[in-house]
Amino acid sequence: MPRAPRIQPQPPSLRWRGLTLQLFLFIVLPLTALLVVIAFGSLTLHARAMRSLVGERDERAARSAADALTEQLHHLAIAIRGLRLHAAEAASPEHALANHDFLLRDFEGGLALFASDGTLLAASNSPEAWRNRPVAELLTRAAGQTEPQFSPAFSDSASGQWAILVADVEHNPIAAGVFFPGSLGRRSLGGVVAPGEQISAWIVDRRNQLLYQTGVPRAESDLTQHPGVGNALRGETGALYFAVEDSEHVVAFSPVPPLGWALVVEEPWEAVDSPLLSRTLAAPLILIPVLLFALMALWFGIRQVVQPLQTLERKAAELGWGHFDAIEQPAGGIAEIRHLQAELIRMAHKVKAAQQSLHDYVSAITTGQEDERRRLARGLHDETVQSLIALDQRVQMAQLTAKSSVPDAADRLSEVRRMIASLIEDVRRMIRALRPLYLEDLGLLPALEMLTRDLETTPGLQATFTTDGPVARLAPEREIAVYRCAQEALNNIARHAGAKAVRISATFGADEFVLQVQDDGKGFSPPERVSDLAAAGHYGLMGMQERAELIAARLTIQSAPGSGTTIELRVPVS
Repeated sequence: MPRAPRIQPQPPSLRWRGLTLQLFLFIVLPLTALLVVIAFGSLTLHARAMRSLVGERDERAARSAADALTEQLHHLAIAIRGLRLHAAEAASPEHALANHDFLLRDFEGGLALFASDGTLLAASNSPEAWRNRPVAELLTRAAGQTEPQFSPAFSDSASGQWAILVADVEHNPIAAGVFFPGSLGRRSLGGVVAPGEQISAWIVDRRNQLLYQTGVPRAESDLTQHPGVGNALRGETGALYFAVEDSEHVVAFSPVPPLGWALVVEEPWEAVDSPLLSRTLAAPLILIPVLLFALMALWFGIRQVVQPLQTLERKAAELGWGHFDAIEQPAGGIAEIRHLQAELIRMAHKVKAAQQSLHDYVSAITTGQEDERRRLARGLHDETVQSLIALDQRVQMAQLTAKSSVPDAADRLSEVRRMIASLIEDVRRMIRALRPLYLEDLGLLPALEMLTRDLETTPGLQATFTTDGPVARLAPEREIAVYRCAQEALNNIARHAGAKAVRISATFGADEFVLQVQDDGKGFSPPERVSDLAAAGHYGLMGMQERAELIAARLTIQSAPGSGTTIELRVPVS
C-alpha cells in the first residue's frame, strides 16, 4: 500500500505571500475602503432624502387634515339644512330639535330654531346661551343666501372657547347651530400629531385669530405670524424650511377653503431621522471581516448541511405518507447525512415489506368479511324473511277466519301482523347493512341512492344525491369498497356531525370515478398523517383509508371545526 505524501506546512512568514496577499491587497482592502466611502457618503444622501421625505409627508398630512376639516364643515352645513327642512314639517320646533338630538355631538354649543325676525323659537340648551351670540349679525349678512352661512369665530361666553355659528336662512323657520373649532381640530389632527413626537399643528382664521393648537408648544408668542400662515391664508399649499437655533424645521401649510382658515404643521425633520439611527448605518463596517468569514461558513453550512437536511426532511415526510421510492434519491451533504439516509432507506424497505404484508392480511380479512356478510345476508333473505312472510300470510288467514267469530282475536292478530311487518323491515335493513343485494343486481348508483334515503330518516337532516357523467359499472371489489366508504361516511354524519344538510355526488369520468360526501356539520381537525387516524380515535376513517388503498384509490378529507367536512374518493376506472 503506497504511503500518502506528507504535506510540509508553510512557515508563518510565507502564509501571507502569493495569492492570499494579492487577494487581501487588491480585493479585500479596496472593497473595504469602498464600503467605508459608500457608508459615510450614504449618511449625507440619507439626510437629504429624509429632509425631502419629511417635507413631502408633512405636506400630505396638512393637505389631508385640511380636507378632513373641509368635509366636516360641509357635514355641519348639510346637518343644519336637514334640521331646517325637518322643522318646516314638524309638529313643533321642540319636536324637531328632539328628533335631531344626535347632532349635538357635532354642535357642542347647541342647536336652535329662529323665526324670520330673529325670535328664538326653541333651543337644545339654555336660551340665555344664545343672547350673546352674533345671531342677528349672521342673519342680516345671510339674508337672501340659498346656502347655509358661517359666522366669523367669536369667543363664546357660555363655554369660554372659540365658537362658530352656522345658520340656514333660506326659509322659515331658521335653523342654527354652534360648534367649536377646537373640536374639529382634535378630530382632524388626531392622526397627524401622535403622542411623543416633536410636532405642532395649529389653525388660524382669516382675522389672524389662533383657533386651535396641538402638539409641542412653540416658543413664538404669535403663531398667527409664523411662516406658512400667510401662504395658507392666500390659498397656497406647500412646505418650507427654516432654521430654528441649531436645527432646521419643516413647515407644511394648507388652506381650509370654506372658511378661509390656514392649517400649519411644523416639526424638526432631524427628529424623524434619529442621529442614533444614522450612526448605525456605519456600524456594519466593523463587522465586515467577520461577516466575510461568516458568509463563507454559512455558504458551506447551507450547501453541505442545511440543504441536504431539508431535502432529507422532505423525503422523510413523503416516506411518512407511504411514498417509499422518494427516500431512494440521494440527498448529498456531509458523510453523517449520507449515513442517515442509508439507515432511512433500510428502514423504509422494512416498513414497506411490513406494510405490504399488512395490506395482504387486511385484504384477506376484508374479503372474508364481505363473503361472510354475503352468506349471512343471503341466509336472512332466503330463509328468515321468507319464513316471516309465510308466518304473516298464515296470521292473515287466521285473522280472516276469526274476524266473524271472535272479533277480539282478530284485533290481536292484527297487532301480531304489525309486529311481523316491523320485524320484516328490521331484518331487511340488517340485510342492507350486511350486504346490499341491489348492489350486485342493479349497480352502485341505486345502492348509493338507497343509502341516501336511509339517511333522510334521521330527524332534522336533509340529504341530496346527484350524478354526473355516463353511468358505468365498476369492478365488483371496487363497487363494494366505494359503497362501504360511503356507508361509513354517512354513518359518521348521522352519529357525530350534527349536520343539517348532506350532499352526495357521484361523477363518472373517462379515467376515474369520484365520490364526494359533503356536510355542513361541526367538523373536526383531521390529523396530518394517515397513521394518526387510529390514535385520534377515527377508526372508521382508518377503515375507509385501508379500503381505498386496497383498490388503488385516493381518499382526501377536508374539515375544520365549525366548517363541516368533505370526503372525496377518487377511484381509477381502468
